[in-house]
Amino acid sequence: MTTLDLQQQHTHHEPGALNRCAAMLYNALARTAGLFSAEVDTARGELILEYDPNTLLESELQAVASSLATDLDSPFQQCINRAGGYACTACADALKLELERRGRLDDFTVHPGRMAVSRTTAPAERARLIRSLAAPPEEVQEKSRWPWDRWDPLHKQAVLTAITALGIAVGWIGGAAGLPQPWPQVAYVVAYLAGGFYGVRKGLAELRHGIINIDLLMVLAAIGAAIIGDWREGAILLFLFSLSNTLQDYAMGRSRRAIESLIKLRPEEALVRRGELEMLIKVENLRLGDVVIVKPGERLPIDGVVARGQSSVDQSTITGESVPVDVAPGSPVFEGTLNQSGALDIEVTRLPSESTLARIIQLVENAQEQKAPTQRFLDEFEQKYALGVIIVTALAIVVPVFVFNQPFEATFYRAMTLLVVASPCALIISVPAAILSAIANAARRGILFKGGAHLENMAAVKAIAFDKTGTLTRGKPVVTDVIPLGCCSETELLTLAASVESRSEHPVAQAMVNAARQQGLSFAPCEDLQAISGRGACATAADGRVYLIGNKELFDGKLELGDDVLAQLDALEMQGRTAMLLAEQTEEGVTLFGLIAVADEIRPEARDALQALRAKGVEHIIMLTGDNERVARAIAEQAGVDEFRASLLPEEKVIAVRELQKTYGSVGMVGDGVNDAPALALADVGIAMGAAGTDVALEVADVVLMSDDLEKLAYVRDLSRRANRIIWENITFALGVIVVLVTANFLVGVPLPLGVVAHEGSTLIVVFNGLRLLR
Repeated sequence: MTTLDLQQQHTHHEPGALNRCAAMLYNALARTAGLFSAEVDTARGELILEYDPNTLLESELQAVASSLATDLDSPFQQCINRAGGYACTACADALKLELERRGRLDDFTVHPGRMAVSRTTAPAERARLIRSLAAPPEEVQEKSRWPWDRWDPLHKQAVLTAITALGIAVGWIGGAAGLPQPWPQVAYVVAYLAGGFYGVRKGLAELRHGIINIDLLMVLAAIGAAIIGDWREGAILLFLFSLSNTLQDYAMGRSRRAIESLIKLRPEEALVRRGELEMLIKVENLRLGDVVIVKPGERLPIDGVVARGQSSVDQSTITGESVPVDVAPGSPVFEGTLNQSGALDIEVTRLPSESTLARIIQLVENAQEQKAPTQRFLDEFEQKYALGVIIVTALAIVVPVFVFNQPFEATFYRAMTLLVVASPCALIISVPAAILSAIANAARRGILFKGGAHLENMAAVKAIAFDKTGTLTRGKPVVTDVIPLGCCSETELLTLAASVESRSEHPVAQAMVNAARQQGLSFAPCEDLQAISGRGACATAADGRVYLIGNKELFDGKLELGDDVLAQLDALEMQGRTAMLLAEQTEEGVTLFGLIAVADEIRPEARDALQALRAKGVEHIIMLTGDNERVARAIAEQAGVDEFRASLLPEEKVIAVRELQKTYGSVGMVGDGVNDAPALALADVGIAMGAAGTDVALEVADVVLMSDDLEKLAYVRDLSRRANRIIWENITFALGVIVVLVTANFLVGVPLPLGVVAHEGSTLIVVFNGLRLLR
């Protein structure tokens, strides 16, 4: 899609059909100069137009947007296949397949419930594609006034299933009670029409693209039953198939509703202060730099930083952390989180479309669409298998009748039962039922899998590499030791150090200042701070006294350090700590006051988290860091890693990951997504931590932990292993049912209704088995 020099116009609309929308969106591009692309997002209910403001006036764009929103309303309601309120993947998959076959996939961005088209083909060629791909314009524009068209497909399918059951009951009871023909037969015909409505539509729609699906097999079996006069059994087949699909769509909708629950977290309006005025505006109209007022008990409408006020904010929707976070001026906050105790003024730092919550929603949408390797294999296998079932069914009719002179009716009946029991419904749904549930489960806990492939791969990981800074450690130095050397107390030494370093931006200096503030110490900033590169700093106090603070190289030629001081320095450095000397410089010489050590502390949960990973089957844990070997060794010993490598550049981390892959096979990499981005990208599974505010991590990693909690890694590993276990449970069970039913049908014969019950029952069992991952 063209994105240079573009602006966006958003208009709300109701969700709808992907293929018919393609026609109208393409028509809009063809007839509107300056309109570059159009996107329909059914999950958020938005129509997004990208245009050139130099060609298309805003008033003209508003007219185009309003016209499109009106035109899209009815077709969207009529045509889209929806389950639980969220667009199903079948419609998007069918359209993608057709576009790929025609070599036009680059013209479209297609996701379940979302489509974008762009101006990349010539008008005449585009018009031909529209005519062949989607409904004619007059059909697209057609509006329906029937209440039926305003119902969601799940509701419609439930009603049709009930009508099917009613038709069977009337035909069965009427026939038994002596109701004259043709009324019992009419009742069965009604049951056929209602029960086969969606099956015929889906089957024929995909057959036009060369796809043989389960719906077509079921419809053929029902028609076969009618041919030999078994209308009742064919109607029962359609009823059970329709009931199974209704229950399956409802159950699968539970995992898809995870996205809808995220969308509902987004407030529609925000209270904004502009100048002296406070006004309530739509969130999509917020601008960078706006100040948004959020009262206690309200959800934050945007990403930003606190400009004024203090409060505690429940960020569990973003990070998965249950403990509210205290925020003050300068603290970053996120859209969709809950302000609890105090009023906040928040300066907008990201547009609504770029917020962390928006990106999470997009990632989960994309993840639910991306198929795991096992699912891709089954999808390819389904076509060959379904064709094989049809061929074997035909042979099961022809061979016994024409070779062994078996009676046609009994042979045909058995063949129709074979067509039903051999259909791979349960097999095909076994993978997405588990994958979608696991992804939804993880999203609720602040863990984002970018696709089913990464969920499967995580279960196979044998070795995990950890970055040190910001991953195993907190990423911010803190004061660990305050050692006075006789002339002052610990409190006086820390107060003096904070006074000297208060105007410095260096992380080590800020660690001392923060430590003094945390202890409630008051200090006056020194004047005339001069940094001495690689060594420390020199500062002058208000009373004119001059202080030096830095490493031992700063005092070369100025002060002879005693053996006891050198021993203390060596001991601190052996523990991976940075030791700073604080002294006063006078005309008579330098007077040493004491030592202050700082370190990037290891996370308190790190050792237990790594031990939990080992318990979940990870064989080798290694730490990769750019820090020196002495610091790396100290952290490695505290964390309990099996191996560490120090003084690594980003490209050397990549080499280390490659070596691990040669030794262990599948390797995971955990980092913050910044300097270790190349290693994250190379690893079989790249995991980024603390990514609530990190753009790079959200883009590079395969799995994103929105919080800094290392203990969630064991949950990620366990969830992936459980998902794989349930997938193979489902596959084994589904194949077992097919083998047993097909064998029984050949040996002793299986009544068609019993075959349908076993077939549809196995499908529901694998769906609900997959849904266990939602817990």
